[in-house]
Amino acid sequence: MSGQRVIGLIGGMSWASTVEYYRLANELVAQRLGGFHSARIIVASVDFADVEACQVEGRWNDAGELLAEQARALEAAGADFVLIGANTMHKVAPAVAAAVSIPLVHIADAIAQAAQRAGVHTVGLLGTAYTMEQDFISGPLRAAGLTVLTPRADDRVEVHRVIYGELVKGEVADPSRLFHQQVIARLVERGAQGIVLGCTELELLIGPDDSPVPLFPTARLHVEAAVERALAR
Repeated sequence: MSGQRVIGLIGGMSWASTVEYYRLANELVAQRLGGFHSARIIVASVDFADVEACQVEGRWNDAGELLAEQARALEAAGADFVLIGANTMHKVAPAVAAAVSIPLVHIADAIAQAAQRAGVHTVGLLGTAYTMEQDFISGPLRAAGLTVLTPRADDRVEVHRVIYGELVKGEVADPSRLFHQQVIARLVERGAQGIVLGCTELELLIGPDDSPVPLFPTARLHVEAAVERALAR
């Protein structure tokens, strides 16, 4: 037996990024352990339509209980710690953490640590309107000493539309990539030294060639933190 700890992933928000979480976890474990090793991971995948309805209607308490229920199921199934496989749903991270006795690995901690390692002090934050306009991601980043910039209002509207209208459905369009390149350029002009892809689906659209400054791909960083914990001796 490899002695790995078991990763518990609350997924389905959306399925497109959950696929990336699963792929990355297995690739990273294989790289670390070699041979035929793969990740010990349990996925509890919600129906994103239920989550999206809670978001739009402002029923965040209901959303928190929905994810807390999945976290309890993961703990009962043997997970050693839990991840919420989405940036936006970290709005309800306190409710999820309170529902279980196992640790919650918070995505903002992984982002902050990566920025600090890179020597970046000012980041531009892309994501859903919830993520860009509320403080459940930017707040922890600021608490870690980072300055956080968000796009101008019209850019925020279009970034949000691309995420929900295209990326969560697995659609990747070149015009949307060009638009995001322009948004990134405007953030860099305002002083961003790095760009946080604060929606896990954005990694399907934006890569290093699309930005003149370092990117912080949150799904990858989150999975890296989880694998590090899973393999720690």
